[in-house]
Amino acid sequence: MDQQGSAGYSSSYSDSSFNLPGAGSMQHLSPYLNVDPGYLYQSSGPEFIFPEGASHKRGRFELAFSQIGGSVMIGALLGGVNGLYVGARETAVAGQSGAIRRTQMFNFVTRRGAAAANRLGCVAVMYSSFGVILSWLRGTDDELNTVVSATATGFLYKSTGKRE
Repeated sequence: MDQQGSAGYSSSYSDSSFNLPGAGSMQHLSPYLNVDPGYLYQSSGPEFIFPEGASHKRGRFELAFSQIGGSVMIGALLGGVNGLYVGARETAVAGQSGAIRRTQMFNFVTRRGAAAANRLGCVAVMYSSFGVILSWLRGTDDELNTVVSATATGFLYKSTGKRE
């Protein structure tokens, strides 16, 4: 019953008498994979695996990573644009040109971009930390956690500044 096909692999699995779903497409099998590829991907079920009874909503801790990363990237972008504007203005006033002007503008962009990314990233870490801690303490994730997290972040961020 074990016959060798033209590619050198066993063709006993391509017998359509097994009456399996998808057995008619068994002739398209890879010589290294004796399973119908139609069984590997079934689009009828969900794409992600969730434990029984778990909600399909992402939690605060899981969302914190994308919030922090997005904040850092937005801060770097806005700081870089600000650095480009200030650098172009400062180097024009100083009368610089050529490689010196290009280097100075690059320095402005990188310095301002890194500073803004750091500031916005720190705020996002504080906000996300407060949100995760409040969600864990209260056992629920609602708007009150968001408001308290934002307020606590503002108080903590401004507490290190000078009083006017």
